[in-house]
Amino acid sequence: MIRIDAKPYPFEFELAHTALVIIDMQRDFIEPGGFGETLGNDVRLLEAIVPACQAVLGAWRAAGGWAVHTREAHRADLSDCPPAKLRRGNPRLRIGDAGPMGRILVTGEPGNQIIPALAPVAGELVLDKPGKGAFYATGLQETLDARGITHLLFMGVTTEVCVQTSMREANDRGYDSLLLEDCTESYFPHYKAATVEMIHAQGGIVGWTAPSPGLLAALAATHGAARR
Repeated sequence: MIRIDAKPYPFEFELAHTALVIIDMQRDFIEPGGFGETLGNDVRLLEAIVPACQAVLGAWRAAGGWAVHTREAHRADLSDCPPAKLRRGNPRLRIGDAGPMGRILVTGEPGNQIIPALAPVAGELVLDKPGKGAFYATGLQETLDARGITHLLFMGVTTEVCVQTSMREANDRGYDSLLLEDCTESYFPHYKAATVEMIHAQGGIVGWTAPSPGLLAALAATHGAARR
């Protein structure tokens, strides 16, 4: 059993029954010229968390942990994208339009790929999700249940939208979830701060939150003990 300090109280999990879920670390949201920037956002805020995410993913893999990567993505014909989602916000470029990195949020396009620094490896699950949450229309719950997963560690973007939605979906399905505070970000930092507070409020109404160094130390200790 691995135990780390967290809010509202320590979070305990077994590595074999826990998945690291990395939400939407894709080029369209993280890199200059992507969809996020066309909406007027400063993508440097999201880029800043990449080193912390890399450190966690590397340590997780070294310890023998299993990871899930999600991408917000739609079929080429947009048949899985509701018209209301296409229209929302009246953006200059809409989902499916040609952008600097190919068609925006379309499966297989360059901008829809996970950034190279966090690229999946063999054996890890990659999910294309048409909604904000990782569970909607993806089959994620069935996969987690088949693997005996009971606990989830979350990182990725954006905190208040796809990350929070996925954690709330997980909570409703009975998973215990922890958000790694320095491995998530928003284009609006005050939204991140409010979301982190909401997640662990009222005794962990949605889940737990903690900075990643505590997890890294715990994984290092566990991995070292296993090697001995």
